[in-house]
Amino acid sequence: MGIGFGSQMDNTQMVIMWSNSDGTITLSQRRGDGHNLPLVDSNPDRVAALVEAASSTSTSNTTFTFAVDKTNVTTQRIIFGFGSTNPRSSSVDADLEEHIGYGSFQLNLNGNITSGYSSDPLQPFERMIVAHAILCILGFLLFLPFGSLLARYVRTFTPKWYTGHWISQFALAGSLIVVGFALGVQSVSSQGVPHLSDDHQKWGAGIFVLYLVQCALGAFIHWVKPKRFVGRPPQNYFHALFGLIVIGLSFYQVRTGYITEWPNITGRGKVANGANIVWYIWVVLLPVLYLAGLSFLPKQYRQEADSRKRQMDSNENLMMDVPQQYRD
Repeated sequence: MGIGFGSQMDNTQMVIMWSNSDGTITLSQRRGDGHNLPLVDSNPDRVAALVEAASSTSTSNTTFTFAVDKTNVTTQRIIFGFGSTNPRSSSVDADLEEHIGYGSFQLNLNGNITSGYSSDPLQPFERMIVAHAILCILGFLLFLPFGSLLARYVRTFTPKWYTGHWISQFALAGSLIVVGFALGVQSVSSQGVPHLSDDHQKWGAGIFVLYLVQCALGAFIHWVKPKRFVGRPPQNYFHALFGLIVIGLSFYQVRTGYITEWPNITGRGKVANGANIVWYIWVVLLPVLYLAGLSFLPKQYRQEADSRKRQMDSNENLMMDVPQQYRD
C-alpha cells in the first residue's frame, strides 16, 4: 500500500509499504514518474520512519504505520493506491505490480473537524470528471433514448422521422459523448495513473466502442438497401436491439460512476441522493415509454406492406409499357 503527498502521481513524493515473509515491513520512499513505476527517492523532503509498535502484518488486521515531520500547511491533498501482489523482496527498490485500486482525499489539519463533508474547491482533474459525467449523461441517457423514442413514435406519422433520429443520436449525442469520453481519458491522464485500471473505465471504453459500432450500423442500414429481400431486413431488428443494449449498459455505467468511481477517485464521499432518485425514475420511465411505443408496430408494418405493394405495382406498370420484344 502507498500514499502520496499531492493530487496526482507524477512528481509526487510517496511512501510505499509492504510486508515480507519474515514478518518485517519495508518502507520505500519514492517519487511518481507519470504512468511508470515510481522511482526510489534518495533525498525526500520529509523522511518517513516506520512505526513498528503501531504496525501489524496479521492477515486479519494488516496495518502499516509511519511518521513524518509535520509542516505548517492546514490542508494536505493525499493520493493512495493498493495492490494484492507482494513484491517478494524486502529491498526498497523492489519492482512493484500495478495497483488494483486507488483514490484521493484531502486532509484537514487545522484541528477543527465539524463534519465529514468537504467543501474544498474541486481539483482540475475533478472538474474534468464532473464535466465528463454531465456530457456523457446527456449523450447516453438523454439524446440516445430521445432518438429511439422518436423513431418508435413518429415514424408512422411522417417520413421525416429519420432526420430527427440521426440528429438526436449522432449529431447531438455523438458530439456530447465524444467530448465527454475525451474528458474522462484526460482526467485519468492528468492524475498520472494507468488507464483502464478499474471496471468503470473498462466499461466506459467498451460502451464508447459499441456506440460507434451502432452509428456505423445505422448508416449502413440507411444507405445500403438489399435489392432482393422482401420485407424488413434482419439488420434492422438487430440495429434496434443493439441500440437498446447500449442504452441499458449506459444506465449501469452512469450508476457505477456516481456510486463508486467518484468517491473512490476523489475521496469526497457519496454523491447526493438526488442523483439516485433521478436515476431510478428514468430507468423505470424510459422502458415504459418505449414499450408503449410498440403499440404503433401494427400500423408501421401495414404502412411498410402498403409501400412494398405500391412499389411492386409500379414495377409491373413499367414492364407493361416496355415493348413485347424487350420483355423476353
